[in-house]
Amino acid sequence: MTSTAQAPQSGAGTAHPDHLGHVIFIAAAAAMGGFLFGYDSSVINGAVEAIRSRYDIGSAALAQVIAVALIGCAIGAATAGRIADRIGRIRCMQIAAVLFTVSAVGSALPFALWDLAFWRIVGGFAIGMASVIGPAYIAEVAPPAYRGRLGSFQQAAIVVGIAVSQLVNWGLLNAAGGDQRGRLMGLEAWQVMLGVMVVPAALYGLLSFAIPESPRFLLSVGRRERAREILAEVEGTGVDLDARVAEIEHAMMSEHKSTFKDLLGGSFFFKPIVWVGIGLSVFQQFVGINVAFYYSSTLWQSVGVDPTDSFLYSFTTSIINIVGTVIAMIFVDRIGRKPLALIGSVGMVVGLALEAWAFSHHLVDGKLPATQGWVALIAAHVFVLFFALSWGVVVWVFLGEMFPNRIRAAALGVAASAQWIANWAITASFPSLADWNLSATYVIYTVFAALSIPFVLRFVKETKGKALEEMG
Repeated sequence: MTSTAQAPQSGAGTAHPDHLGHVIFIAAAAAMGGFLFGYDSSVINGAVEAIRSRYDIGSAALAQVIAVALIGCAIGAATAGRIADRIGRIRCMQIAAVLFTVSAVGSALPFALWDLAFWRIVGGFAIGMASVIGPAYIAEVAPPAYRGRLGSFQQAAIVVGIAVSQLVNWGLLNAAGGDQRGRLMGLEAWQVMLGVMVVPAALYGLLSFAIPESPRFLLSVGRRERAREILAEVEGTGVDLDARVAEIEHAMMSEHKSTFKDLLGGSFFFKPIVWVGIGLSVFQQFVGINVAFYYSSTLWQSVGVDPTDSFLYSFTTSIINIVGTVIAMIFVDRIGRKPLALIGSVGMVVGLALEAWAFSHHLVDGKLPATQGWVALIAAHVFVLFFALSWGVVVWVFLGEMFPNRIRAAALGVAASAQWIANWAITASFPSLADWNLSATYVIYTVFAALSIPFVLRFVKETKGKALEEMG
């Protein structure tokens, strides 16, 4: 490309906003979608046994009700980008907020099992939209010098949402006398747990009216003056705004819209780099991490832990998840993605293997022996810690960086879809596997954690410190 075709240099890369606090507020408001993502993903944990009891269903049917939301997630994630390009990022957030709200009310007041499942799908669709729109919006609005730190708000919001849902569930269960089906505000406790999501959903919707549209979207629909105003607001008046607008327009014109066809090639249908992305996504889920958030209270109750205590253990696991995520954010740019993934894999193998050993012992009076009980509890926290400080964050960093520019969008879509499918497979299979043999189930997760080590060593290339243009 000749120098005459290049966009003017605006100085945005080193510019600082005049009001950083306002920019942080904008990113935090957009990340509320991540909070709802985490909250909705985990809140069902408090209702699992009550749903089983109320509708008198077996483990296989129960698993489908829990996992069906992931179908909505996949659809929402697949369509969010196109919707956002047509009507804007903010409108997309508002649609997700409405769907979250409707899903919360419907899930709290179901007529039968089928409509509970339907409302779970609606909520899943909103989760899928939020999982795509939040990071995309933050990346488009954040000043380049702060993009990495502000982009981390999404993942931080997800783990905080998980923790808050566990804490709220624990509080509501205590208020209902430790019974998921105990009466609370005229409803059963589990219904209130699902209905409480109306509060953060409404807050997400209200906050969306307080933040600006993405300058990138505004330029795509010809609203240049409004785009300039927002760029001045978020990147500072020290930036050459005309050059900045030209820079974004130039980048948009030179972009290649990747398609599924671009991913084909090689001896196994997809290009090798696409398979690596799919592998990272699948391993991230096949270690069984979502069992810790969808079924943890059920798991502890199955080995004799009091229901109220089981919710407290679930909450402490969520706190560990937050701690691990913060550790990952601190070290992912310091020691690299690949070493962090390997450290996490080793730690997960140890934690999962110890859980498998503990659960292999026979229950005494409906409980694990004291030694095995403590080992299971500590090992569960070790597993979540090592997952959070590695694969929980690193996989998303890898997927955003590892693909060549010409196929990045399409490849990321395929890898994300593989992640939702793998998530569904683990979530739908766990109750039946646990009924069959809980210890053997954890042996399976241990094997996948162990296999992730040679996979990373052999196929995954370090992306730390490389420009996106160097990938592939």
